[in-house]
Amino acid sequence: MAVVALAVTDGMLHFELAMAFEVFARDPSGLADPWYDLVVCGSGPIRVGRFRMDPDDGLDALARADTVVVPAVADVDAEVPADLVAAIRAAHDAGARIVSLCTGAFALAAAGVLDGLRATTHWAHTEALAARHPRVRVEPDVLYVDNGSVLTSAGKAAAVDLCLHLIRRDHGSTVANAVARRLVVPPHRAGGQAQFVTTPVPAREDHPLADLLPWVLERLDRPLTVQDLARRANMSSRNLARHFQAVTGTTPLQWLSTQRIRRAQELLENTGDSIDVVARATGMGTATTLRRHFHRTVGVPPDTYRRTFRR
Repeated sequence: MAVVALAVTDGMLHFELAMAFEVFARDPSGLADPWYDLVVCGSGPIRVGRFRMDPDDGLDALARADTVVVPAVADVDAEVPADLVAAIRAAHDAGARIVSLCTGAFALAAAGVLDGLRATTHWAHTEALAARHPRVRVEPDVLYVDNGSVLTSAGKAAAVDLCLHLIRRDHGSTVANAVARRLVVPPHRAGGQAQFVTTPVPAREDHPLADLLPWVLERLDRPLTVQDLARRANMSSRNLARHFQAVTGTTPLQWLSTQRIRRAQELLENTGDSIDVVARATGMGTATTLRRHFHRTVGVPPDTYRRTFRR
């Protein structure tokens, strides 16, 4: 029986912690025998929000586990406890599969097990993870990353996706689908699928593009070009590109493409419009063009994206 050790410390978020416990504590399908042996490991009684938890064993037990799961922490700026860092390193050196959920990636990075590897975390904290741990190849727009023996997920629902992915790896699709049905979640979302996040207009209102960006967002159904944007902003194309890089961190064309995709996501989530109608409403022109750009950016076709939200 494979041992899954849930590493817990004060300040963890109860959603990811409880979800991991729910997924790995028991086999709801009766299809996998043996199931996992889940052990909660910590240095002593811990506080998880308004809840108190008594671990089954100490953090040194992580080194005896087959899989170690590190849930999310509420404060990514807080120093990762030294005993947790040491326990993760020991488990990794012993050959355990190391998994982080959401901001648990900060603990893995502190332990050095993400050095040189691809990793992700909640989209709101990817920049902090990359800045604090430059040897980690942070991917901000994916649901989860599987490096074989080290895996990381984005936030909340993406943590469920990664846990189901682990079950699929260990026990196959039939068992993973049975678990998903009990949890009432989609049975499979590929790790490369983009996190469901929005890219808003910058919050500051005193930048050189403050008038231009809202103007563009009101006209996404039109075939706008970089020249159109430059003309509206009364700038040269080169000057426009410089301001776009400073304000949005990308080029005018890429920003415009991203806004079209985000608008398409909103329409797919909230309306029953056909793909052709969505394509015209977002300036993509045809369903073929929308499908190509949407799949390249989001990681799944628009029809699949809509089905996920309709579930």
